[in-house]
Parts: sequence; structure tokens; C-alpha cells
Amino acid sequence: MADHVVYVLECADGSLYTGYTTDLERRVAEHDAGEGAKYTRGRTPVELRYREEFDSRSAAMSREYEIKQLSRGAKERLIGLD
Repeated sequence: MADHVVYVLECADGSLYTGYTTDLERRVAEHDAGEGAKYTRGRTPVELRYREEFDSRSAAMSREYEIKQLSRGAKERLIGLD
């Protein structure tokens, strides 16, 4: 079972946030409660739009970095918003 998750949230203002966690349900709840990343605190509610699971932290962190480097359009295609 994969323990490491990279996820993309859509914030209330339409922006996209990419993150990493080992407990997706808890982390999304933290973002929604305004207790997650500084970026999402003023942009609640958030909605989970995409997730990828990995067996290692290093693989997940590498993928998180890759997604963060994508353009807005490429992220929208990745998560199926286009």
C-alpha cells in the first residue's frame, strides 16, 4: 500500500495548490479548516481535485516538484479541468 500522496487542491478563489502528505484525509481537512499551508488559509473551502500515490517519500517529493513546475494549463489538463 502506498503511504505517500501528492495531491492537488482547488481553492475557493480557483487557484490550485499542490502538496505532499502521508494522510490525505487529515491533510485536506486541515486545509479546509484554515490550518494547512499558509497559501490555502485565506482560500477556503478547498476541494481535492487530484492525487497520486507512491511507495517512497523521495518519489512523491520529486513528483510534487514536477507538478509545481507545470503551467496552469498543464495542471488543469493533469487534473481534468480542461
